[in-house]
Amino acid sequence: MEHHSNIVPWQLLCEEKHAKLRVAPINDHGELILDEFERLLSPRTRIVAVGHVSNALGSLNPVATIAEIAHARNIPVLVDGAQAAPRLPINVQEIDCDFYAFSGHKAYGPTGIGVLYGKASLLEAMPPYQGGGDMISSVTFEKTIYNKVPHKFEAGTPDMSGAVGLRAAIEYLNHIGMKNIASYEHELLTYATETVSNLPGVRLVGTAREKAGVLSFVMEDIHPHDIGTILDQEGIAIRTGHHCAQPVMERFGVDATARASFALYNTKDEIDLLVRGIQKVREVFG
Repeated sequence: MEHHSNIVPWQLLCEEKHAKLRVAPINDHGELILDEFERLLSPRTRIVAVGHVSNALGSLNPVATIAEIAHARNIPVLVDGAQAAPRLPINVQEIDCDFYAFSGHKAYGPTGIGVLYGKASLLEAMPPYQGGGDMISSVTFEKTIYNKVPHKFEAGTPDMSGAVGLRAAIEYLNHIGMKNIASYEHELLTYATETVSNLPGVRLVGTAREKAGVLSFVMEDIHPHDIGTILDQEGIAIRTGHHCAQPVMERFGVDATARASFALYNTKDEIDLLVRGIQKVREVFG
C-alpha cells in the first residue's frame, strides 16, 4: 500500500548495496497482514519502512505494533507519516519508531520542506549525507570534525522561510487540536462511506477497519478520469489516477481510482454534493 516515495528510494539503495526489497502483503480490505509481515523478517533484515496512513486507501497501519515486532529482532523502523501528520495526534515515543518523516505541504505548510525525526543514538552513528556550511565543527586539510546532531545533517543555508511557514502550520493544527481534527475527519469519513457505498455501480477500494479520511472508489465501465472531469464541472474537486501508488492499483486489479479526501475544512453538505455528482456521472454514462 506504499506511496512510490517509500518504494523508489529503497530500490535505489538495493541496486547500490545489492540488497533485496521484501514487501509485506495486504488483504482485500487494504490492511497489512501482520502475520505475513512478521514472517518476512529475518536476521538479514536491516530496516522496516512503512506508511502510517495510505494515501491511496486511507488504511491506518498499526505502527506501534509493527515497531514492537521489529524491535524484538533489533530491526529499526522508519515511518512515512506524510498522510498522518495533518490529521492524527503523533507521538514518536509512544510509537517507538526509530525514524519518522513527513512533508510540510501535507500539513498545510510550505512546499519543499518537511520533518525527519530520528533517535539520537542512530543519528549520531550515521555519517552526514551532504557537505557544506553548518554541518561542520572544524575543518583542516587533514581532517573535518562534524557538528552535533541535528546540525550534522543540515549542510548549507537552511530554508529559513520554509521553517517559519511550517512552524505556523503546525501551530495552526495544534490550536485546533489534533484529536479534534481526527475525530471530525472520522465523522466525515463514516458519513461518506455510508452514502457513497449505497450508490449503485460504485465499489469502494480500501475498506480497512482503521482508516483516515480517504475514500477511493471506482464505477462500473466508467474511467476514473471521466468521473473526475464530470465532478470538476459540478464544482467538486477529487483526485483521479494511480495516486503515486501503482502497486496498490495492481493489487486491486484496477488502473486507477477516483479519490475523495476529507480534511478539517470539509462538511457533510459537501459530501452530499459529491453523492449528487456521482449520480450525475451515472446519468451521463447511462
